[in-house]
Formats: sequence, C-alpha cells, structure tokens
Amino acid sequence: MWLPDPDLRRSALGLITGEKNLNANLANLAAVFFHTLPDLNWAGFYMWDVKNQELVLGPFQGKPACLRIKSGRGVCGQAHLTKSVQRVDDVHQFAGHIACDAASRSELVVPLIWNSECVGVLDLDSPLVARFNKEEALFVENLMNECMAVIWPSRE
Repeated sequence: MWLPDPDLRRSALGLITGEKNLNANLANLAAVFFHTLPDLNWAGFYMWDVKNQELVLGPFQGKPACLRIKSGRGVCGQAHLTKSVQRVDDVHQFAGHIACDAASRSELVVPLIWNSECVGVLDLDSPLVARFNKEEALFVENLMNECMAVIWPSRE
C-alpha cells in the first residue's frame, strides 16, 4: 500500500514559499514530483491560455511533450474540462488518449483550480500500468491545492 511521503509535501511547499515567479515555482514542483515519486517518466504542467482557449505546455521533467491540448481532449483536456482528477490505469484504454510518449502506460492528472476556474493541470505519467492508486491521487490533489494557495495569489 502506498503511504504519503511527508518529505514530498515539505519539499514542495518549502521550495515555493516566498517565490513569486509562477514559472520558477512550477519548474521546482515538476522536479520535486519527478524525482520523489517512483516510477514516473514525465511530470509537468499544462497551463490554460485564455486567449487561445487551450492548455499550453509549461515546466516539466521528462521527454519532450505535446505543446497544446484543447479542453476535453486526452486525459489532460478531460481534467481541465471536468475540473476533476483523472486517474487512468491504462492510457491505451482511454478513448482519445494523446500519446506524447509511447512508453507511458498510466496517468494521473490533477486540475489546478483557482476561484472555481481550472487554470492548468499537473500531469504525471508512468511506464507502469495502474501506477497511481486512489490514496496517492488524493494526496497529490490535496498537495496541489495547498501549493496553489501559495503560488497563485503571488504570481508574476
């Protein structure tokens, strides 16, 4: 059974507290997730571009990724559209999955909510089927809610 890593929470919040630059904060968060959670092959953010009405690639760790994703398209687009966590055990069984890295088999996408709007998503990919369980998904969702309360009001 997966147990939450208190160092992940402490590291994430410690790195972003006091820093106002959004890109710097998201870059550090992507690195913390990528290097702390086992069995990931990609960790990063897609941020909502209001003008173009699509998610745009933000800071990440891993292989190059898709640049733009329409709301509702793929796992990230579904998380944005529904404003709900998407935990997919096998991406090959997800209708409309966008394959940026063929090695990815499971995915966890957490919407970043601010003032009831989805301003982006955290995307975690793994080469393992069913890598993410419900407890871990809830932990990551709660951690990102805490992080949003720190970084979003002070962003540059």
